[in-house]
Amino acid sequence: MADEDIKLESKKSPVVLIAIIGVVVFLLIIGVIVVMLLMSGGDDKQVAQAANTPSAQVAPKQRSNDFFNIGPVYPMEQYVVNLLSESGTRYLKTTMNLELSEETLSPEIDKKQALIRDIIIRSLSAKTYEDVSTAKGKERLKDELVTRINEVLRDGYIKNVFFTDFIVQ
Repeated sequence: MADEDIKLESKKSPVVLIAIIGVVVFLLIIGVIVVMLLMSGGDDKQVAQAANTPSAQVAPKQRSNDFFNIGPVYPMEQYVVNLLSESGTRYLKTTMNLELSEETLSPEIDKKQALIRDIIIRSLSAKTYEDVSTAKGKERLKDELVTRINEVLRDGYIKNVFFTDFIVQ
């Protein structure tokens, strides 16, 4: 009798094990399908509509090099900052203009003037003389300014920065 109970238990355990594995696999498949649906986003009409809204404009990864079609230019005030140095005796005096993607960006720039000025001052004062004394260094500085300012803008983007005055002492 004990032998019969052992035989019945050994016959039941593979069936139960297969059933449990089947349920787990089924749940995993359902989970993968749900995740794929959630990550696929909205339908094409919603995506196309969002792309046409002004707030959905995305700033390009690089500054504009199209000097034949310069956009509206926003003049900035003069900046005088200490450059990063051990002796603390290096200064940078600069004036710049921001090339805007469109004229409707000007009111946002006016509204965020203090924030943009802070971004520019922090970027400039974090540079050393060696960082800004070469043409390549100035280009990298322009790239950094464009990227950092564009992070806080919604109604358009900065295409380029033009230095109209640049003196290092």
